[in-house]
Amino acid sequence: MAIGDALGATVEFMTPREIAAQFKVHDRIIGGGWLNLQPGQVTDDTTMALALGEAILAAGQVDAHAAADAFDAWMRAKPVDIGSTVRRGLLAYRKTGDPKMPASEHDAGNGAAMRVLPVALATLGEPEKAVRIACRTQAHVTHNNPLSDAATETLALMVQDALRGADKLDLLHAHAHPLTHRHPEFAFRGVRQRLNPSGYIVETVQAVFQALFDTDSFEACLIDVVNRGGDADTTGAIAGMLAGALYGPAGIPWRWLQALDPATHHACKRQAVALTGLRQAG
Repeated sequence: MAIGDALGATVEFMTPREIAAQFKVHDRIIGGGWLNLQPGQVTDDTTMALALGEAILAAGQVDAHAAADAFDAWMRAKPVDIGSTVRRGLLAYRKTGDPKMPASEHDAGNGAAMRVLPVALATLGEPEKAVRIACRTQAHVTHNNPLSDAATETLALMVQDALRGADKLDLLHAHAHPLTHRHPEFAFRGVRQRLNPSGYIVETVQAVFQALFDTDSFEACLIDVVNRGGDADTTGAIAGMLAGALYGPAGIPWRWLQALDPATHHACKRQAVALTGLRQAG
C-alpha cells in the first residue's frame, strides 16, 4: 500500500499524456508531484491507514470512537494532504461526538477504501459478516455511502482471500464479478480503459481492477495503474494492497523497498505483524 502511494503521488492529478511526456513510463519512487514530496514520502492514504491501525491495536478491535479519535488526531497533526469528504466528516465528529456520518449519496469518494487495509489484517479469519461490519464501522466515520461500503468491503475480503492463497481468477470470480453484479456501476470489463480516474470510488475501483487483472506481477500492476494518472496515489495504494497480498513480499521490487521512507517502512511492517496477531492474542 505504502509503495503504491509513494509511487503514484508523483503523478497525482496528471493525465496519461502528461506522464508520458515527462517520464515516458513512470516507474521510480522519486517524490515531487503537486505536493512536492520527498523521495519515498507517502500521502494521506498511508498515514491515515497507519492511524487507523494504531487505533485498532489500542482498542483491541475496530471501534468507531477509537477510529474517529485517531483520525481527528491525525488531522490536527496537519497531514500533507486531506480529502474534502474526510475533512467534513472529522469536523462533524468534533461538533457532535457521533462517529457515524449520515448516509449521503454524495459521499462516494475513495477515502474509506484507501485506508481499509488495517481492518482486513485485524479481522483475518473472522466470518465475512464481521469483516463487513468492521469495514463499515471505520468507513462511516467519514463516508456513509452504499458504493463506498460495497467497494471497501470487497477490497478487504479480496486482501484476506489473497493472503490465504487465492489467485487472480479466484479473486475475480469470488469478489470482483459479484461486486459488479450487485452494483453495475463498477463494471470494468467490456468498458473503455479507465484513464485519469478521479476520487469517485467507481472510477478508482475500475482502474485498479483493470490493472490488477490484466497484469501478472506486483510491479506491472502498479506501473499500469499509476501511469493512468488522476488520483494516482490512491489507485496506487489500493492496487498495492491487493497486489501485495496476491504476490507476496518476494514480488515487491527491491528498488522500491529501498526508496520507501524508512520510518514508514518500519511502521507498516510492525503494524502488519501486530494486526494479524490481534485475533490470536484476543
